[in-house]
Amino acid sequence: MQNQYRLGIDAGGTFTDFILADRKGEVRIFKALSTPNRPTEAIRNGLKIIEEETGLSPETIVSNADLCINGTTVGLNALITHTGAKTGLIATKGHEDSIEIRLGHKEDGYRYDPEYPPATMLVPRYLRRGVSERVLSNGTVHTPLNEDEVREACRHFLREGVESVAISFVWSVLHPDHEQRAAAIVREMMPNVRLTIGSQLYPQVREYTRTSTAIVNAYLAPILQRYVRAVDAYFQRLGARQPVRYFQSNGGLALGRIVADQSVYAINSGPASAPQAAMWLGEPWGMRDIITVDMGGTSFDITLTRDGRANVSKNIDFLRYRIGIPMIQVETLGAGGGSIGWIDGMGLLQMGPQSAGSEPGPACYGKGGEKPTTTDANLVLGYLNAEGLVGGRLPLDVEKARTAIRTHLADPLGISVEKAAYGMFTIVNNNMVNAIRRVSVERGYDPRDFVLNCAGGATGAHITALAREMGIRKVLVSKLASGLCAFGQILSDVKYNYMAPAPVRLEGAEAAAHLDRLFNGLETRGREDLALDGFTEQKVSIRRSLDMRYVGQVHECTVDVDPFEITEAALERLKAAFHARHEELYTYSEPNSAVEVVNVESAITGAVDRPGRTTLAPGKGAHSALRGTREMIFNAEGIAHETPVYDGALLGAGDRISGPAVIQEVTTTIVIEPGWVADLHESGVYVLTLGAEARTAQTAELAAEHA
Repeated sequence: MQNQYRLGIDAGGTFTDFILADRKGEVRIFKALSTPNRPTEAIRNGLKIIEEETGLSPETIVSNADLCINGTTVGLNALITHTGAKTGLIATKGHEDSIEIRLGHKEDGYRYDPEYPPATMLVPRYLRRGVSERVLSNGTVHTPLNEDEVREACRHFLREGVESVAISFVWSVLHPDHEQRAAAIVREMMPNVRLTIGSQLYPQVREYTRTSTAIVNAYLAPILQRYVRAVDAYFQRLGARQPVRYFQSNGGLALGRIVADQSVYAINSGPASAPQAAMWLGEPWGMRDIITVDMGGTSFDITLTRDGRANVSKNIDFLRYRIGIPMIQVETLGAGGGSIGWIDGMGLLQMGPQSAGSEPGPACYGKGGEKPTTTDANLVLGYLNAEGLVGGRLPLDVEKARTAIRTHLADPLGISVEKAAYGMFTIVNNNMVNAIRRVSVERGYDPRDFVLNCAGGATGAHITALAREMGIRKVLVSKLASGLCAFGQILSDVKYNYMAPAPVRLEGAEAAAHLDRLFNGLETRGREDLALDGFTEQKVSIRRSLDMRYVGQVHECTVDVDPFEITEAALERLKAAFHARHEELYTYSEPNSAVEVVNVESAITGAVDRPGRTTLAPGKGAHSALRGTREMIFNAEGIAHETPVYDGALLGAGDRISGPAVIQEVTTTIVIEPGWVADLHESGVYVLTLGAEARTAQTAELAAEHA
């Protein structure tokens, strides 16, 4: 029975999702309410639910699992709520305030707003200490490190009760000795403190980005360390044969000790696994251009996969903090099932970003919430089953939902509860459509060229409305949609990123040899680390990238390339890749201009065996799954119509349902608006098509049957 199971756990703001897969290809989803202040409690509760429904004890599952994977929002929540560790910064004297100056940058949309408040500093001014030292841009030492000033900084931090320290010096990536010596002093004087060294965590050119990244890492490190220790210890008590893997923002898995040291990689770990799941779902149809939308109880996350590759970003402002490390590009919006409806000063209805979360939750949960939320609106519109969510574990109170909407929205606006509910539904959809445009239209992609993939427990009620607004005519909804990120985790590989500064022009044999040595050195480290992790050479793959620009440009763009020997002749290949990427991003290139590299990076991946695919039995026709009708509203007038309701558990491969209709799965509800058709594939994925495309597909199938 050993290595019989694989367990994925994704902790969200409202629900913690569990995916349990076995060697036979059976995959099951379970949900437990999240416990934000007690993260490991939700894991215990979820495993208890699994035992109740399957008869498998936590010890049986964990001791016979080849992998137990955890995606956590612990770091993200600490950053959002500013509840990270008390952190100190040791910087080059005169550069203590670089994180406050922020290169003079104000977030897009607020650049000319004098009332927009500055970002909250993770390290307050009194905990930022400058020390005398200076390295020049060519790597030579201009001013030696003043060790006495480092010691004085440590004494100050000890007096102030600092838990974590970040060290970031100017041009330390070209001469890290000063940072390393300062780190040795900190370890000597503050042996219990968490320590982040900028040139080790993010060895890339750009001092502000490196300092900010080091601070965020230091701020989160004690939080993640405590979390990892608690989770690892719990799974060890359950008899785990393999160490727990943690999902990272770069789209790969890592051991707990890596996550504890490089906590910045765990910030957005949950939604970062969505592209893996999307590609798996789209594989039977060869779909490689997919936009995945994930609406949970608290937030709405969007990821985009183009030609089978997820967008990866570096040097981004995340929650107003510059982070340099590579992260799967996730657009996040405060638009979840718990998003609260309210009336602004102009008397207009708004939705979010405030959320009721899981505590107290929407009014219909009956847990003390009194404000109207998206979930309350969906219940009033008839989309949700009043008997309850999560297989009836969470009953819903229609009257409490109606009361909340009437009291806070309908009566003040002078409209019916039904019209107010549909207005809430429409506005939250518009908010989500605008966010989808930011990851597609604003980055040069036409969303109509993509398939829309549904993830998250609340998304199914909105998915056809979102697709209609975007002009997308094909939608994927897996039976595992509500736990798709947890499912993506069990499909993911181990992945580490290795970086180095490389300020060099792409000219001459010496430049080529320098780049080749850098890449080979990084990749040797990566192979060695993965070998210690149990991966053979056959399981290792490498992807390279270079930050490049035309000489004289201020900013660079990242160019992905496959590994190859970099000779002087091969430099032309790198230049061509850069010109093509520059043209793609900015609509022009300058083939006659000199090109230079700023940084290089190698992403080293250790392939993990994938679980088997689910195969559904052929269906008996949609009529066999019909469970009656329910009044539902699909119009702004608030007029209800009797709409068929289907039990998803009774549908099989080949079954087709035409809208308007609702399919009730155990952990999600799929609303099929008028004009849409849903076909259930044997892989457990509903393929939703619209209008003429649906009719054409049906005609083609009939023709094929009679051929």
